[in-house]
Amino acid sequence: MGEVPEPHTGWTFITNHARVLATIADDQNVRIRDIAAHCRLTERAVQKIIADLERSGFLSHAREGRGNTYRIEPGKVLRHPAEAEAGLTVASLLGLLVQDEAHRADRPAGAYTARARHR
Repeated sequence: MGEVPEPHTGWTFITNHARVLATIADDQNVRIRDIAAHCRLTERAVQKIIADLERSGFLSHAREGRGNTYRIEPGKVLRHPAEAEAGLTVASLLGLLVQDEAHRADRPAGAYTARARHR
């Protein structure tokens, strides 16, 4: 079986639920093993997160052969009261995460600081 990921201590900006959802958005046929490796989680943790997301209506899956095909509900409003009040959806969250991934390698190290100053 695969290695257990190194545990993380302290807080992070992005939850494991958001990481898993973003990984599935990138490949709707992704295997739990690959999600776990990408997100640095155990396969069991990923299974629990997927179950949470499905129970809450953010995600569904269909069995295809030996694998699953996931379907994300992009119009579903996020759960936190501040985000729900603002009407922020799964699509808006994923748009931010995908945009960050696409442009991260292209930005110089100081670009984030300089951009923040101009706002």
